[in-house]
Amino acid sequence: MGTVPSRPVQHVKTESINEKSDKPAPSISCSPASADGSLSLKSVSDWEAAAAASAKTRLARAILSHSNLSNALVRREPFIADVHVFNTELDFKTGPITNQKSSGRCWLFSTTNVLRYEIMKKLNLKEFQLSQSYLFFWDKLNKANYYLELSIQEAGRPLDDRLISHLAGDLISDGGQWDMVVNLLENYGVVPQPVYPESTHSSLSGPLNKLLKAKLREHALVLRGLSSSLRSVGQFSEGDIIAALRSKKEELLGEVYNVMSATLGVPPQPNDKFVWDYYDKDGKAGRWEGSAKQFYTTFSNKHYPTSDSFSLINDPRNSFSRLYTVDKLGNVWGGRPVLYVNTEIENMKNAVIKMLKAGQPVFFGCDVGQFSESSSGIMDTELFEYENAFDISLSLSKADRLRTNESAMTHAMVISGVHLDPQSGKPLRYKVENSWGENSGEKGFYVMTDRWFDEFVYQVVVPKTLAPKELVKVLEGGDKVVLPPWDPMGSLA
Repeated sequence: MGTVPSRPVQHVKTESINEKSDKPAPSISCSPASADGSLSLKSVSDWEAAAAASAKTRLARAILSHSNLSNALVRREPFIADVHVFNTELDFKTGPITNQKSSGRCWLFSTTNVLRYEIMKKLNLKEFQLSQSYLFFWDKLNKANYYLELSIQEAGRPLDDRLISHLAGDLISDGGQWDMVVNLLENYGVVPQPVYPESTHSSLSGPLNKLLKAKLREHALVLRGLSSSLRSVGQFSEGDIIAALRSKKEELLGEVYNVMSATLGVPPQPNDKFVWDYYDKDGKAGRWEGSAKQFYTTFSNKHYPTSDSFSLINDPRNSFSRLYTVDKLGNVWGGRPVLYVNTEIENMKNAVIKMLKAGQPVFFGCDVGQFSESSSGIMDTELFEYENAFDISLSLSKADRLRTNESAMTHAMVISGVHLDPQSGKPLRYKVENSWGENSGEKGFYVMTDRWFDEFVYQVVVPKTLAPKELVKVLEGGDKVVLPPWDPMGSLA
């Protein structure tokens, strides 16, 4: 996950590269080696002469031609400074460390890792997991329906239209967003993992996704053809045409369901009763009976309801204290829209600290592939010596990384602790629970520096009662800016 790292400069940039400044206007003082824009061999010769004369470049060539770039240039200092010690942590510990394996279900694992805190407390459990596969099944089936509904809605656009091409890209991604998981929980509830366990294709989703994408693209063409045929007759009302298309869509979705139920297993219906037997941490046997929706309702956090939480984001491209959404982004048709309240990074940090002090784990979205090292679990902007090794400066601001597709929200995890400076009370580093198994990081936990938070954290999910009141007003005001479907804020963690 993540894109090629782009190391931020030492201090936060206050303006993007293309923003105006007080610098004098540039002047033209030389001619290019190639007047027609092609690559000039003279330029290559000049570059090589300069590189060969540099002792630093000669050393880099001697080492890096047969060494992994990241391994060779990792710095020692972060391994000493970024210790897994935190003076503010959640007092209740959950387990086990989860593992999404070869799938993109981090948002579902992060959500269930947050939800299990309340369940494990109530039932006195030592270890417990909710079924990520159960939510995965209903999400993917709903995304298939969502894509085909959009195909009906946009059937009049040409196939090479940018929107149609975008929608047909990663049409049933494993990823998702907070509001999308709330849709799933409110409509389908949730079950313990033993009730609907992992399957080969929940843990290895690539082959299933490949087959479903091929079939859904075929289905979209069928619906487009039927739409064109019905409209060409000229005697049917719009309502009758939509009804006919939806009837055909439901027939096609039956094929999707057959593939999914064969590869993932048949899930419990949301209102069907199941029985879950378990042991608590003292070895005492327990039993719970009810439906998936009842399980969700019974064990939901009454002080901080899941449906009452919302996303704060830090997107410096756009105005702060505004509400944003992304066009055509969702999973449950007609469900809760994906909404973000954009705010300054300090407001997000303060919200995280407030939640941890209230005993609440924090769902957050970030670009985990940037300046991180999975074996040690370190996320630190000072982790690699790219600039010194190549005598370059990587100076993109956070806004510029978003504008140029250098960074986006690629992964969701859970913050369960923070180390605060004893004098200032400011955060220095954060304890992060990942979903890549115990062999990743420090027994499954990562340490994230405050500087890394500044540069690569884009989202934290906060209950309304713990969020700044002025930002809650922005959310509840409902006056949203609609970003285009391909905006980086539409990326699914």
